[in-house]
Amino acid sequence: MRSNTVANPNGRGPGAASPGRRSMAAAARAAARRTERVATRGPDQTRPQPGEDAPAPDNLPLEAPDDASQGRKAVEQQAGPVLVADEPVAAAARGRRRRRRGRFCAVLAVLVAALLAAVAVLGWEYADGRRTEGARAQALAAARQAAPVVLSYDYRRLDKDFAAARGHLTGSFRDEYGRTTARVVAPTAAKYHGVVKATVVKPPGGGVPAASVVSASPDRAVVLLFVNQVTTSTQVTGPRVDLNRVRMTLARTSAGWKVSAVDAL
Repeated sequence: MRSNTVANPNGRGPGAASPGRRSMAAAARAAARRTERVATRGPDQTRPQPGEDAPAPDNLPLEAPDDASQGRKAVEQQAGPVLVADEPVAAAARGRRRRRRGRFCAVLAVLVAALLAAVAVLGWEYADGRRTEGARAQALAAARQAAPVVLSYDYRRLDKDFAAARGHLTGSFRDEYGRTTARVVAPTAAKYHGVVKATVVKPPGGGVPAASVVSASPDRAVVLLFVNQVTTSTQVTGPRVDLNRVRMTLARTSAGWKVSAVDAL
């Protein structure tokens, strides 16, 4: 007797469902379970449970309105499009600012340098003035001391007097004084027994000898002196008094202030 069963190539029996039908049935069962849970929870308990997807609300708008964006749109509609500066224009503006800053710094540097130079000049002038004042006093004292020695001599001690005078002299005038005294003054004084005594004039009531500084710098000074010379010799009868005005030029040396020139006025 032949069997009515037909061989199934998939190995499933007549009651076996296909994969497509099984997936549809599983989806239907899952939908039924969700419906049962919604009905059991009530209308206020519709939030998704763990493992469930949240249903998308149907009444929400696609995009929430933005007040800031609406304000910007209104401003753009009223004022028109906003113009953005080109990069070359911005670069030129930055260049102008840099040049202005550079000019300002240059002017400031010049002003600072000028101020420093003015301070240095004032300081130098102040220091130079102090040195000049000191030079005036020192040169005046040196002239008062040198004049009686340089303008005096005694035939009985010519070498000693001339040597003492040269100690107050400097430069070429020292050499000139040595030649003049050796060739002219010494022979004449020895022959006629000449004696010259010089003194810087003092006021009648006494006091400081009459001398004043004509000009002065830290290293040079010119002094005017009133000098009386009393001369005796075999050529004159009695003493002869000469009232002279003498201009002495003095220079600062390592040994102090020395006479560099003498002129009779």
